[in-house]
Amino acid sequence: MPDHVDRIIEQWNTEKPDLDVSPMAVIGRISRTALVVESRLASTFAQHGLDAASFDVLATLLRSGAPYRIAPLELAREAMISTSAVAQRLNKLESRGFVVRQANPDDGRGTLVALTDVGRDLIETALPDHLETERAITAVLSLAEQTLLAELLQRLSTAASIR
Repeated sequence: MPDHVDRIIEQWNTEKPDLDVSPMAVIGRISRTALVVESRLASTFAQHGLDAASFDVLATLLRSGAPYRIAPLELAREAMISTSAVAQRLNKLESRGFVVRQANPDDGRGTLVALTDVGRDLIETALPDHLETERAITAVLSLAEQTLLAELLQRLSTAASIR
């Protein structure tokens, strides 16, 4: 069944028949799929009073294991965001009582970000719903197809990261 990306490719093939626009079939669908998936996930996050950025920080803290605290720089690395983005997210989450900043006992100049009980309860409630949304999206693929797609996307991500 033709989709919007097929129409774009057809238009380019008509307008610029000398160019190979076949990569657009993959990249265009990745981009469009990412937008649709992000929208679905955002709806799930919103049901819990969260956005994707807040969910990401809380989930990173939870998956770090007890005592659910890490340094802001490590949080930036784990969440693949800038340190300034971490600061903004932490300010928002701290104002809502989901995280607290604590002195780092191993580094007198540093701080740690810790998940509060309220934050932990929230992420533990939101996580199953998030996973169910992801499951619903990926259910159109068999487990073998999901594994293959994950491997292929990892290869594309690696290739896109090389400059």
